[in-house]
Amino acid sequence: MNEPKHNPAKQTEKLLPEVKNIIAVASGKGGVGKSTVAANLAISLAKTGASVGLIDADIYGPSVPLMFDLVNVKPHIKDENGKQVIVPIEKYGIKVLSIGFFVDPDQALLWRGPMASGALTQLFRDAEWGALDYVVIDLPPGTGDIHLTLVQSLAVTGVVIVSTPQEVALADARKAFGMFKSKAIKVPILGLVENMAWFTPEELPENKYFIFGKEGGKKLAEESHVALLGQIPLVQGICDSGDVGKPIALETDHPVAKAFDELTENLLTQLSIRNTVLKPTVKVEINPNAEGCEHA
Repeated sequence: MNEPKHNPAKQTEKLLPEVKNIIAVASGKGGVGKSTVAANLAISLAKTGASVGLIDADIYGPSVPLMFDLVNVKPHIKDENGKQVIVPIEKYGIKVLSIGFFVDPDQALLWRGPMASGALTQLFRDAEWGALDYVVIDLPPGTGDIHLTLVQSLAVTGVVIVSTPQEVALADARKAFGMFKSKAIKVPILGLVENMAWFTPEELPENKYFIFGKEGGKKLAEESHVALLGQIPLVQGICDSGDVGKPIALETDHPVAKAFDELTENLLTQLSIRNTVLKPTVKVEINPNAEGCEHA
């Protein structure tokens, strides 16, 4: 991977031209399980027979290499007409790229915003993604440079917001809603995922303990007039699966896998509505001489 430079995609340059749907997964704060949702969503989409890519854009905390058992694995880089092209790694039937493939997993990244944005753009521009039905992009938590780079570089089909039922997480989720709904950006929100909706111990599979509050995500979805895509329970298996590099959505009979399959079914419904009712999203043009953003 070349040294990243701040070089957002030109408005005339179409990145990921053969990808039908680009789905961003975002959260207002860290620690809500956004990367777990993104990874398992990609798996569940692939289980439907779709062709899927997963881009780990969480520049400062990439989790996908661990979740897919790809720590210390490097993608092949080939020369094509004098240009270096990154070949995404294929795992579980998904094309995967992460900034974590190019840095020491034990080394903190001390990149300023422009350098981080440049690295992300390379994952879009310099990789051989080819024709795909879906690309899922795992964004960093919060709002910032990476999010602006994303909407500058790609015509994002829609965004999925992840939150826990806790009020502190919901407050930040509202900010994420506000950013994507803003007049400047206008990326359609496909829905909300309430992660860690309740805790179910393995020895008491019928019990639900609402340790982070009850149905806060459901209430926020209603308040924000967006779909509640799913409620994902907190169980031991989902933690273990991520640590051993085998996302739980790969299971067939596990209740959490079924929850992700239901989430995916709801997402596909919202995508169908979005693609039928709304015009295609356009990239955002950042005007350095004025506040806010403009659409190209």
